[in-house]
Amino acid sequence: MAHPKTARIVRGTARQLAALAAALRRGEIVGVPTETVYGLAANALDAVACRKIFRAKGRPTTDPLIVHLPSAHDLAGVAVPNAAAYRLAAAFWPGPLTIVLPKRAVVPDIVSAGLPSVAVRVPAHPLFRRLLRLAEVPLAAPSANPFGYVSPTAAEHVRAGLGQKVRVILDGGPCAVGLESTIVDLRDPAKPRLLRPGAVTRAQLERVLGVKVGAPPRRPSARTAQLAPGMLTRHYSPRTPVVLHARLTPTLVRRGATDEAWLFLMKPRGLAAKTVHGLAPRGDLRGAARRLFGVLRTLDTAGYKRIHAELVPGDGLAAAINDRLRRAAAR
Repeated sequence: MAHPKTARIVRGTARQLAALAAALRRGEIVGVPTETVYGLAANALDAVACRKIFRAKGRPTTDPLIVHLPSAHDLAGVAVPNAAAYRLAAAFWPGPLTIVLPKRAVVPDIVSAGLPSVAVRVPAHPLFRRLLRLAEVPLAAPSANPFGYVSPTAAEHVRAGLGQKVRVILDGGPCAVGLESTIVDLRDPAKPRLLRPGAVTRAQLERVLGVKVGAPPRRPSARTAQLAPGMLTRHYSPRTPVVLHARLTPTLVRRGATDEAWLFLMKPRGLAAKTVHGLAPRGDLRGAARRLFGVLRTLDTAGYKRIHAELVPGDGLAAAINDRLRRAAAR
């Protein structure tokens, strides 16, 4: 059956959820809400269904998928867990943390980029959790956008990017976190590594694990299999070029061209130009993270020649925001 010209957005009634669960079991793909960003879901144990995700997104098969589970009790069905993984699960699941572990044979190679590992998490979004339980299969769900573009944090973002590639999008409202999950490599629990920063910070991971969490490996080539998603140098990128600044001064902004946008954590007083934008009116990092991708999408469609962005001072969630900005600006 051919796809409709544009995807339907549904609200998630009991009847709709049951229909979506059945569609996923049949091997179809569905746009789904999570607390991080919207995902494009398929049965994680069905290689043919997962290949549809890669085709719809234009995603290279060297970039693996995250497998979403209803609960930590399901972890041993797809991965080989260790005590450290269960400690993190107890502390942060359901939530925006992904753990990389050795995989079980039941997980198809298309999900893991052919590697013997798998990235797994238990999401917190209540609607997605209901769908997971009804589907009765783990769901692979990368961000529901064309590969490399700004991640979607609303159902309409999914329809704008993949509306002709997916039949149905489950609307769960705006994403509460707004950034993709933190990813930690726990294949060797004695030497954990932070592969992607997110709302769960390195300091939080270290407190639970009781050991230092190492830095990610050197940025890999796009042509080789990735250990986890979101590790490429360029990612989460608007089509409009992004220029990063350690600090944006009012003088620099005033001298800027009228076809350039200026993006701050908090819009400075005294800069009233329509080209000046802030991520969070009060400068709170959670609000900034929640709005980052939406603001980048808005600026990308506003006709600007360039987007100037000021890096956010600090660590923790600030590091995650800056990670996304750096990848958006990479060339």
